[in-house]
Amino acid sequence: MSLARALDLDVVGAEVVPLAKARAGYLFGKGKVEELGERIAEREAGLVIVDGALSPVQQRNLEKLWKIKILDRTGLILEIFGDRAQTREGVLQVELAHLSYQKSRLVRSWTHLERQRGGFGFLGGPGETQIEADRRALDERIHRIKEQLRRVVRTRGEHRRARQRVPYPIIALVGYTNAGKSTLFNRLTGSAVLAKDMLFATLDPTMRAIALPDGRRAILSDTVGFISALPTQLVAAFRATLEEVLEADLILHVRDIAHAETEVQAQSVRATLEDLGVGAEAPVIEVWNKVDLLDPESAETARAVAARSPEVAVISALSGAGVEALMVAVAEALAEPATEETVHLAFDDGRRRAWLFDRKLVRAEHSTDDGYDLDVRWTERDRNKWLALG
Repeated sequence: MSLARALDLDVVGAEVVPLAKARAGYLFGKGKVEELGERIAEREAGLVIVDGALSPVQQRNLEKLWKIKILDRTGLILEIFGDRAQTREGVLQVELAHLSYQKSRLVRSWTHLERQRGGFGFLGGPGETQIEADRRALDERIHRIKEQLRRVVRTRGEHRRARQRVPYPIIALVGYTNAGKSTLFNRLTGSAVLAKDMLFATLDPTMRAIALPDGRRAILSDTVGFISALPTQLVAAFRATLEEVLEADLILHVRDIAHAETEVQAQSVRATLEDLGVGAEAPVIEVWNKVDLLDPESAETARAVAARSPEVAVISALSGAGVEALMVAVAEALAEPATEETVHLAFDDGRRRAWLFDRKLVRAEHSTDDGYDLDVRWTERDRNKWLALG
């Protein structure tokens, strides 16, 4: 239901259909297919959504029988993602996922692509079947998008390497879609990222620098919302977008604690993180958001749990309640033991010397015959960043 409403669709009917066994041709049994067809006609529906996977044959057969357009779960999520993507990379990733999905079906794909590019009449030779022409057109388009994505990902890699030279830890906001990540991001950064009560409001990572309570700075990244049973095409297509999570020094798992299925959603996020390669050892703080929507007793219980666990913070991103305590917990989680060391720099190594002073890591400096001896106090991360400057 929430997926359908994410596209502003008016849901005129919904039904849970128990399936002892999926039928190869129509998914449902003959009687249920006829019953559903009558109900669809009575309500004059313009679209049917099946919250599950349909094979190409099942989708084609049901559309022919019911005389109506049908979307399965993957198709619906692709439509939502296509509606939300904003950056060049996001648009390309959505299109790649959509074409891969379309290729598995090869239903009306020729008309769609012909409208996009003005026709592919030069591709096929005499006697080529329509389905072969469709496949050739899709393969060509997929190849071109992958090439474009490779260039975009290469640029992202260069930006990432540039960030690695800055001694700021990365904090990634993750969570089930519509958990309130973008609202929290906006509160912490003063930014204006799209934050609405809708699924997949954020489809591209947004990064901003923030100040921690102890005076240090960090980079905060807002990522795409997760969802249960995320189509495999989208997990693959959005892996580059989610690379920020893999490289994060701290993960803030934002949960809608007022949602009836908050625990199920949390398990889905944890499973997706695991699939992406985020290990169990990665530092995570669970941010129980929307506490303002709980009844007083439930809110007090949640705060009592958080008081006993440094890995849990209870907040309302909308009102700001609890956010200050969350940031203290973030600073503590990112705190590293600092050590003192003396490093020697030549007179002409002004860049690395300036870097140390800019980060306020120098305790004392002494001139020598061939340069400077600097007494620094830094963390292992600071040291590694400094060495990476060459």
